[in-house]
Amino acid sequence: MKIKTILMGAVVGLAAAPAFAERGSDGHVNIIYWQAPSTMNPYLSGGTKDIEAASLTLEPLARYDQDGAMVPYLAESVPTVENGGVTEDLTQITWVIKEGLLWSDGSPVTANDVVFTYEYCTAEGGGCAQGAKFVGIESVTAADDRTVVVKFEYPMPNPYQPFVGHESPIIQAAQFADCLGANAPTCTDANFMPVGTGPFVVTDFRVNDVIQFIANANYRDASKPAFATATLKGGGDAMAAGRAVMETGEFDYAWNLQLAPDVIEELAAGGKGEPISGFGTLVERIEINLTNPSPDLPEGERSTVAHPHPYLSDPAVREAMSIAIDRDLLVEVGYGQAGRATCNLVPAPALYASDNTACLTQDLDRAKALLDAGGYVDTNGDGVRETPDGQPMTILYQTSTNAVRQDFQALIKEWWEEIGLSVELRNIDASVYFGGDPGSPDTFQRFYADVEMYANNFPGTDPQAYLSAYKCDQIPSPETQWQGENINRVCDPAYDAMITELGQTGELEARGALARAMNDYLTKDSNIIIPLVDRGRVSAKSNTLGGVVLNTWDSELWNAADWFRSE
Repeated sequence: MKIKTILMGAVVGLAAAPAFAERGSDGHVNIIYWQAPSTMNPYLSGGTKDIEAASLTLEPLARYDQDGAMVPYLAESVPTVENGGVTEDLTQITWVIKEGLLWSDGSPVTANDVVFTYEYCTAEGGGCAQGAKFVGIESVTAADDRTVVVKFEYPMPNPYQPFVGHESPIIQAAQFADCLGANAPTCTDANFMPVGTGPFVVTDFRVNDVIQFIANANYRDASKPAFATATLKGGGDAMAAGRAVMETGEFDYAWNLQLAPDVIEELAAGGKGEPISGFGTLVERIEINLTNPSPDLPEGERSTVAHPHPYLSDPAVREAMSIAIDRDLLVEVGYGQAGRATCNLVPAPALYASDNTACLTQDLDRAKALLDAGGYVDTNGDGVRETPDGQPMTILYQTSTNAVRQDFQALIKEWWEEIGLSVELRNIDASVYFGGDPGSPDTFQRFYADVEMYANNFPGTDPQAYLSAYKCDQIPSPETQWQGENINRVCDPAYDAMITELGQTGELEARGALARAMNDYLTKDSNIIIPLVDRGRVSAKSNTLGGVVLNTWDSELWNAADWFRSE
């Protein structure tokens, strides 16, 4: 079967939602994200908490439902070959915006806004956290006020990368007109309080703290949202968030309860709410910095390709670090039934999931042998190996502040020290770590550490853009204001060639084989990424909040317009 064949099929519609009597009739809804949002602009942050918060206000042309099916949002329909929206040669896709759509300020949504969104993310001198969504585009033009034409440089079997999913929403050209390139981070009002098309409008944004919303008076469905106002509270920890929904009932929805399974069970016994869960493509993993983060280097040169890492550049060292880890124990400690040990960056769908299991068995003896063979030995008897030129092998291992992640750090530190590495642990407030602030030394993109740990996933069911993040031109640097998804700083022309080939391959089995090869390159072949756990997403909702449909393929807040008070 070919992608082209799929493009000729019908597109699944949204499931029916309750009809509300009138907009705002259900009062107020309280949402808590223990990782506090730092911006409402997903193009300036790769952090899930920022992208999801923004999804209450900013929307794409189409997105993915709870089953991973693509559904239209700002577009009238999803273009296909059959309906004429995608050309037979797969080099062009035409989107038609719904008639009468308004921005929250009452001005019309036009094709020029879509064109501008592309120009914003590709502007010279700027950095776009979602740049991989726009790979292979020749041009984006407005055929008329409602029609957008995207032309690709080559046949694009999966033309649904740009403007699809919560990571690639449309922003208003008028509001962001002066925010192109290097000016992007300076547009505080636009970045914190964007004019949008979603169900809610920001009235107050406090960085790393709280966001206040009101219902969008110009939302396209006159009866939605049911809630007149909303609060998204950030900060604290996953335990406090779960307690606030399931024990005290002061909040209606808590995102991403990264807690041990017995803890979640205890919280649910509080009787005010319940956990909801589902598996998707969320992988907890360790990322290896291939560049040198040493503070001894001049600012502007740390963690840049100008300075390769003195020992993590060696694949044998990275493999030793991977096989020293007992992933089954991590699952038991951190996730229970909501986790599965994995060696893959892309764990699903099945077509794209490699049969890579090489890392699943912990092998400390082999890890030590790999280091011995590389000339990494403990010459002074202090338990820490040195490089052949005498540099101690000290690892700064950072992640966000979270009980499960700190448990993982402690265990992995023990295993790595057992094979002769010195390990320093660091945890950073999640609001800062995932915030994307170009001036902060503590973001995961800047990566001023040797290794770091986190999890994210990709929207929809096709990993093309996700895997494209590791292209040479996606490396964060001072020149890109530390934006870019290739945080490892890997640059391999052979990998870039596979990305290009994947973008031009339509036959599904061939696409699957390519994606699996790319996954294996990043994981078992090079261990640039060390996957740990395929995580099920666990959140919580109050007993009085109706309409919630957990979505692991898009934003968890994807259908907030359909939420209502059930009691």
